[in-house]
Amino acid sequence: MALKDFLGKNPMNSDRKDQPNKSDPEGNVPKPDGKGILNRISSIVLPALIIFLVVVAVSGSFYTLSETESAIVTTFGRATVNNNKGLQFKIPFIQHVTKINTTVRSFEIGYVDYGDGSYRNVEEESIMITSDMNFVDIDFYVTYQVTDPLQYMYATEKPELILKNLIQSTIRGTVSAYTVDSALTTGKSEIQQNIKNIVMDELEKQQIGLSLIDISIQDVEPPTDRIKEAFSEVENARQNKESALNEANQYRNEQIPAAEAKADKIIQEAEAKKTARINEANGQVARFNSEYAEYTKYPLITRQRMFYEAMENILPNVKIIINNDEDGTTQRMYLGDLDGSFGEAEAAAQAGRSEQTGGDQ
Repeated sequence: MALKDFLGKNPMNSDRKDQPNKSDPEGNVPKPDGKGILNRISSIVLPALIIFLVVVAVSGSFYTLSETESAIVTTFGRATVNNNKGLQFKIPFIQHVTKINTTVRSFEIGYVDYGDGSYRNVEEESIMITSDMNFVDIDFYVTYQVTDPLQYMYATEKPELILKNLIQSTIRGTVSAYTVDSALTTGKSEIQQNIKNIVMDELEKQQIGLSLIDISIQDVEPPTDRIKEAFSEVENARQNKESALNEANQYRNEQIPAAEAKADKIIQEAEAKKTARINEANGQVARFNSEYAEYTKYPLITRQRMFYEAMENILPNVKIIINNDEDGTTQRMYLGDLDGSFGEAEAAAQAGRSEQTGGDQ
């Protein structure tokens, strides 16, 4: 609506239509009344402004928190933490809400990962000196999380920068305590764990609202190509050494059980022979004791029997021996005839031959 139309509909102007248009001698038109215009404008703008404020107040009274967010609600300068998820209410124009991301975040030290498989080395962060005055190029990957939103918001201005500087300082101090050979090979896991422990303790003391989740070594290598080749040869030699040790340990593990089994078998056989010898000796002792008991009863007979048994064992193939008695006579005895007759059959045969010889004479 044009201003002249608005003015034309003004009752005050309609009344003026009936009146003659009195112009001043110079022909100027009289100015309309400004108070009426302001009343008409205020009657339109004021309701629109009220409606706008109501919409803003209603829309600003609610906010939503996801599973990975926490909210800091400030009421007249007093801050509180709201960890409830979903749709939340706040007092418009009085409470102010700041959302804090509590997901696990990360950053690199010593390199920059562009996310498309390419990266750039940052030598001012990665080149470090070791305890044996050598240089090493070492990269780390750090993961952290906001665990206290209030401390994260108000304790310091840039908590992530403080965390990164703290980790870099700890890395340089820890790596400087190791030799370059240890940092490149066997000491990597120990370096990681020491850095993690130190940083976690410092974060508890500084209370910046961040917690270290993990820190891991991504790559370790000498800073120049020639040194890199030399350390590659050293690493290959070390791997060959470990392979030889593993093969030796495997051979030892195979041979030791076999040797132990063989030793156990020898020991068992020896124990069996020992037991057999002891039993045999005990039997001989019992036999000797029984023979000795008989010997004490009949010494002469027992002695003769033992003599003949011994001679039979010594000379098993000899059947007859010739014995010269004290009176000069010759007697022929069988060793196998040990029943007390002492070769009576042979003696009888010899007597028969003697008698036959006498009769012939």
